[in-house]
Amino acid sequence: MSEPTAPALDNLQLGTAPDSWGVWFPDDPQQVPWHRFLDEAAAAGYTAVELGPFGYLPNHPEQLRDELGRRGLTLTGATAGTHLHHGADALAEALAECGQIARLLAAMDARYLITLPAMYTDLYTGELLEPAELTAEQWTALGDGHFQLGRVLQEEYGVRQMFHPHADAHVDTEDRITGFLERTDPATVSLCLDTGHVAYAGGDNRAIVAEHPDRIGYVHLKSVDPDVLRRVRAEGMSFADAVKNGAMVEPAHGEPDMPPLLADLNALGVPLMAIVEHDMYPAPADAPLPIATRTRRYYSDCGLRAIRA
Repeated sequence: MSEPTAPALDNLQLGTAPDSWGVWFPDDPQQVPWHRFLDEAAAAGYTAVELGPFGYLPNHPEQLRDELGRRGLTLTGATAGTHLHHGADALAEALAECGQIARLLAAMDARYLITLPAMYTDLYTGELLEPAELTAEQWTALGDGHFQLGRVLQEEYGVRQMFHPHADAHVDTEDRITGFLERTDPATVSLCLDTGHVAYAGGDNRAIVAEHPDRIGYVHLKSVDPDVLRRVRAEGMSFADAVKNGAMVEPAHGEPDMPPLLADLNALGVPLMAIVEHDMYPAPADAPLPIATRTRRYYSDCGLRAIRA
């Protein structure tokens, strides 16, 4: 591993995710097999990984612990899709699905469940699935639902909910993120700051950190190509099509400017997992490893170490 050229960011721990290998779904013929992801994550110099979509990596604790351990990897958390703006039935569904994931996380001593709001465009086709704006009643259902979900995750499994704003979802822009945080309880809902999704939606990551320092509980590191983003806005491109057109790039070539943002996050003074996500579905099988290796070296040079979680 290269030696960092900047002061160590001691409050941040670097990891990666199946997303950086083009993995968006539990099972898809265009995705690399799970064992190749784990092999290459370790080869790229990472020591911590996310679970990815539930069902992609082994979901039996003993097998997962063995597969991670023999590669020198630990598990940081997992992601789960939700659509809680749809009300009571959606909450019941989320409680069941997230409970299954949370049981695995608890068995693995991993304490973060990153919840992603439903997108209003299709991840395969980019087709519009529902209106891009929520009604007042749906905003209430969204906030109340995540409060209830977070409470159950904490009380029953000891797992913390990290809400993840997302492109082409109803919580994407800086204003919507603020509105969502105002509708939720800090005791049960923290924020997973996805730097790329915030930039994609035109937001200012550093402003969000400054305005909501007590809500930042987890970080996804992602970078957006500003030239592609201009095309996205000019052409009304869906997120799925934007990714296919190279919207997400290596951090040295995209936005936001990482070193000052990393310094802001480190200055919060609390331990934070910082997980690299490089959206590139579908990804050629040989593309992720060299990108992941260069990205890990970039963050190491910024002072962000790939140390064990």
